[in-house]
Amino acid sequence: MTKSFTDKLGKGGYGTVYKGSLPNGHPVAVKMLTESKGNGEEFINEVASISRTSHVNIVRLLGFCLDGSKRALIYDFMPNGSLEKFIFTDRSQIESTLGWNKLFEIVVGVARGLEYLHRGCNTRIVHFDIKPHNILLDQDFCPKISDFGLAKLCTSKESIISLIGARGTIGYIAPEVFSRNFGVVSSKSDVYSYGMMVLEMVGGRKNLDVTTTSSSETYFPHYLYKNINQYCVEACGDNGEAIEIVRKMILVALWCIQTMPDDRPSMSRVVNMLEGDISDLQLPPKP
Repeated sequence: MTKSFTDKLGKGGYGTVYKGSLPNGHPVAVKMLTESKGNGEEFINEVASISRTSHVNIVRLLGFCLDGSKRALIYDFMPNGSLEKFIFTDRSQIESTLGWNKLFEIVVGVARGLEYLHRGCNTRIVHFDIKPHNILLDQDFCPKISDFGLAKLCTSKESIISLIGARGTIGYIAPEVFSRNFGVVSSKSDVYSYGMMVLEMVGGRKNLDVTTTSSSETYFPHYLYKNINQYCVEACGDNGEAIEIVRKMILVALWCIQTMPDDRPSMSRVVNMLEGDISDLQLPPKP
């Protein structure tokens, strides 16, 4: 299937992904999980959560293999790889490859996928690791949420999630996942991660940039909050449609990264905000 694991697509904290193909020639991505993961919780998490899903913006699990300590997950192959490689690059390259309209479609697609996980499937799922690396792009750049190794399943009545220790990736983890002083852990924790990711898509940079010469630009969300109109013009020139798209993405993202979970919108509300009129969007309190 994988030609002796010769075509490596990438490597992450939970294992290595190889390109392969099924007997009928259908291209697949085979994720070989790291063997040193104790009782295999991340494998069980991924199979249990993603096998319950069916949505255009969720990566499709085709099968899995469990052989002693060896664990593999088989997914549809995504020819355009992860979103990460497209956004952390030169701004002009992003615009020539994707353009603001396509970036906006990706933002909306991920929002719909998260809305489905939080509300639409049989068992509610909180992902806990939304970031550009875990958003895969098919041949048409349709986004697919992937990597459910940290996900938590909830009953439909359960809104508060109990966690032992923080989980996620630095830069995207909601404050309440670190400290319960900020509120309870819930699907709003994914909303925060989503907002941080959208701001990185808008900026083509990490939200925390210690290499920048201007201290005011070190933390990108604060810079955007103070300079939203200026940034939109700088990013889009005199393209009025693009300015509106970028402004909408920034406003929605700033709502998503509010410090207190109760101040963040649900993903259903996020979808409505993105698909609604920009005149209905107000600048939120400073995150």
